[in-house]
Amino acid sequence: MQKVSIIGLGYVGLPLALAIEKSGKYEVVGYDISEKQVKKILDKQSPITDETAQKELKELDLHATIDEKEIKGSDYYIICVPTPVLDDYTPDYTPVISAGETIAKYLEKGQTVILESTVNPGTCEEILLPVLEKGSGLKAGKDFNIAMCPERINPGDPKWNVYNIPRNIGSLIPQKTKEVADFYRSFLDAPINEVSSIKIAEATKIVENAFRDINIAYVNELAKSFDAMGIDLIETLKGSSNKPFSFMVHWPGRGVGGHCIAVDPYYLIKRAAESGFDHKLLKMAREVNNSMPQYTVERLQDALNEVKLPINGTKIALLGLSYKEDIADLRESPCLEIREILEKMGADLLVYDPFVPDMSNVKSLKEALDNCEGVVVATAHKKFGDLTKEISKRKNIKVVVDGMNKLDKKEIEKAGIIYRGIGK
Repeated sequence: MQKVSIIGLGYVGLPLALAIEKSGKYEVVGYDISEKQVKKILDKQSPITDETAQKELKELDLHATIDEKEIKGSDYYIICVPTPVLDDYTPDYTPVISAGETIAKYLEKGQTVILESTVNPGTCEEILLPVLEKGSGLKAGKDFNIAMCPERINPGDPKWNVYNIPRNIGSLIPQKTKEVADFYRSFLDAPINEVSSIKIAEATKIVENAFRDINIAYVNELAKSFDAMGIDLIETLKGSSNKPFSFMVHWPGRGVGGHCIAVDPYYLIKRAAESGFDHKLLKMAREVNNSMPQYTVERLQDALNEVKLPINGTKIALLGLSYKEDIADLRESPCLEIREILEKMGADLLVYDPFVPDMSNVKSLKEALDNCEGVVVATAHKKFGDLTKEISKRKNIKVVVDGMNKLDKKEIEKAGIIYRGIGK
């Protein structure tokens, strides 16, 4: 039986490890440097918000460890570590390099290292390969193979998961690409697409996420424009989206987060610059989307001005901290920036997120809404219930900023509350 080691047991690595374990075809080792993360997994408690992972942890006996020596002898080493950016938005390859250094200690001839972490084209050959060769004394492409299979996890999505999302695979040794693809086919139901080079495999994921970032930036800029002109962008987009071809609707909001859209374009921007190309459009998209938390606060300030209230000293309920509804994921969340801006401006914040209780300073939605004069809906969790109804029935609330355009504007205004959306 072949052995597979997954390096990193977060939103990408844990579902993957469980999928491989569930197949029953491999000896699986899940390795992570976080003792807390591993303990939760061994206690059959998912450290990530993922119903499928939680269910499978109960059913399967996944072996998780913080002992790196247990990965020795693996036929496949799969790297599923974060790829963040530094404060200056330049790529931070530290987790990938660290994972490579760990694997290199145990790498043997005939084995394959697969990177799933999202990176710019060239990372496998320019960053990971030298680390593996230096640490192992082996020659990549001759003694061992490197492959790229970019992750496509969509946290909290009940339909699309590790099993059914199509994947792309490229290999340093082109003749070995099918072998790696067949490995993935052995435990996934999704189509596995073999591409001609490792760089193309790396590029597929970063192009997908840059595409989304650009289109979100477009509607976010439209939101600012249409707010100034008094036009409802949401209704406009709904009308535009009935065109049956050549239009894909994206929605404006308080900013984008998560470990992909808010990060990946910077990897491409930086690597292209090293080759002498300036990605002006990608940089502008990042600038627009990074401006949305500040714009959300400006919408709040504008609404409060109408009732002659300052942000300083006013009780503001901030609902939601995670970057996406119905999960606890705080990675690159614009809600955290909104909170920081409001704190600096002196707001008396009542923060509530049912998925992030440790960072909430009130215990319930009721407590937050009963004691505030303004509301910022930053993440519209389903657990909040009918927020339009809950906000409308409270006489103390004077303004609401709908950061995700989820509330019924007419009902809010009918209750005598000032409403501000993002482009609505």
